[in-house]
Amino acid sequence: MIRVCVVGTGYVGLVTGACLADFGHAVRCVDVDAAKIARLSGGEIPFFEPGLEELVARNLEAERLAFDTDLAAATRWADVIFITVGTPPLKDGSADLSAVFAVGEAIARAAKGYKVVVQKSTAPVGTARRLWKALRKTAGRRAVLDVASNPEFLREGSAIETSMRPDRVVIGAETPRSEKLLRELHEPLYLLETPITVTNLETAELIKYASNAFLATKISFINEVANLCEKVGADVSTVARAMGQDRRIGPKFLHAGPGYGGSCFPKDTLALASFARAAGAPFTLVETVVQVNVRQKTRMVAKAKEALGGLKGRTIAVLGLTFKPNTDDIRESPALDIMQGLLRAGAKIVAHDPVGAPHVKRLPIGKKIAFAADPYDAVRGADAALLVTEWNEYRTLEFRKLKKLLRRPVLLDLRNIYDADEARAAGLTYVGVGQGTPPAAKARAPRRKTR
Repeated sequence: MIRVCVVGTGYVGLVTGACLADFGHAVRCVDVDAAKIARLSGGEIPFFEPGLEELVARNLEAERLAFDTDLAAATRWADVIFITVGTPPLKDGSADLSAVFAVGEAIARAAKGYKVVVQKSTAPVGTARRLWKALRKTAGRRAVLDVASNPEFLREGSAIETSMRPDRVVIGAETPRSEKLLRELHEPLYLLETPITVTNLETAELIKYASNAFLATKISFINEVANLCEKVGADVSTVARAMGQDRRIGPKFLHAGPGYGGSCFPKDTLALASFARAAGAPFTLVETVVQVNVRQKTRMVAKAKEALGGLKGRTIAVLGLTFKPNTDDIRESPALDIMQGLLRAGAKIVAHDPVGAPHVKRLPIGKKIAFAADPYDAVRGADAALLVTEWNEYRTLEFRKLKKLLRRPVLLDLRNIYDADEARAAGLTYVGVGQGTPPAAKARAPRRKTR
C-alpha cells in the first residue's frame, strides 16, 4: 500500500483518487474549498460521471479514501503527491500554470523526507522540469523531492473504465527511486497486461498533447470530408465507415458532427499550438484543426438557417447541451456556440438536456433561452428540432410524434444518429451532416409547379 495525496478534487483529481483507492492504496484528496470537501466526505459528487458515486462511497466506507483541506499535513503523510489542478487557457491560447506552481511551492514548504511529486495536470512540455527546479530550491535540505509526469487519458462518460482498464500508462520519471514507486502504484494493472511506457519528463508531457491533437485532427478531418460530401453528393457515414475499415486509420473519432468540445481537446490544441510556436516549430496542422473546428460550429447555424429559410423569429428546440453524452460537462460544448449563433440571427431557443441544463442555466446564455422538462416538451410548437448531443434517450424519439408536435416538421440531426429514410417516411424534413444529394437524384426530382 502506498500513501497518496491528490491535490485538486476536480474531474481528474477525484477520479484519480477514487481509482487509486480502489487499487488498495491509502488516498487523501485535498482541496482549498472547505464546503466541497465536506460534501465529498459525505459521498456527494459535484459532477455527473457514471459509477463514480458508488466508487467513492465504497472506498470511503473501507477507509482507503479521505478528503481534507490541510495540504501541509497530507504532504507530510504521503509518499506520492499528485497535482491535478486546472491549467486553463489564457487569452493567447497558452496554459495558465499559476495553480500548478502555487501548489508545488506549498508542497515544497511542507515536505520532509522523500516524496515523489507527480504532475498530472496537462501542462506544456518543460513544465515538469521547471517545477522540479522550483521545488528543490524551496525545499532545500529538508526534503528530497523528485518530480514525475503521469498524464491522464480519462474519457468523460467512461472515466472509471478508462482508469481501471486503461489503454496505456505513461510515466515520465528520471530517477530509479521515483520510477520504482510509480510502477508499484500501478501494479494492479500488470495483471491486465496494460502497456506501461517509462520515459523522460518532456516525452511524457508531449505524448498527452500529441494524442489529443491527433484525435482532434481526426474529428476536424471527417468534418471537412462531410462538408465536401454535401457539395458533391456523397454520404459521409459510408465514407467514414469504409475509411475506418483500414486498420491503419481505424473507425474511432470518424463521426461527422458539429465539432469537438469538452475540457481537453479545445484547450490542449490551443496550448500545443502556442508552445510549439514559442519553441520555434510552429504546428500549422494543429492551428488549422482549431480553425476548422470553429468554422464547423458556424456551419451548423447556417444549416438551420437554410433549412428554415431564415432564423429571425423562428423557435428552435435544441436537444443536448453537454459536449458529449454521459457527462454533465458543458465546457466548450458545441451547443453553446451554436445557440449563440442562433440567438444572434434572431431565433428563439427551447433547450433540453438530461443532466447538463442546470449548468447552462447559470451561464449568461441561460437567461436568454427557455428550458424544457423533456425532449417532446422542447419541440412542442418549435419550427425545428436540432439534435446536438447524442444522448441515448434521443435515439428512440418517435418521428410521427415529433411531426405532430413541431410547427414545421424539420429535424436537424447534427450527429447523424437517425435513419434519414425513416424520418422522411414519417413526414419530417430531415437534414443530417455530410449527406449530399447525388446530381442524378437532383435531376430526377420533380419540378415544383408555379401558380
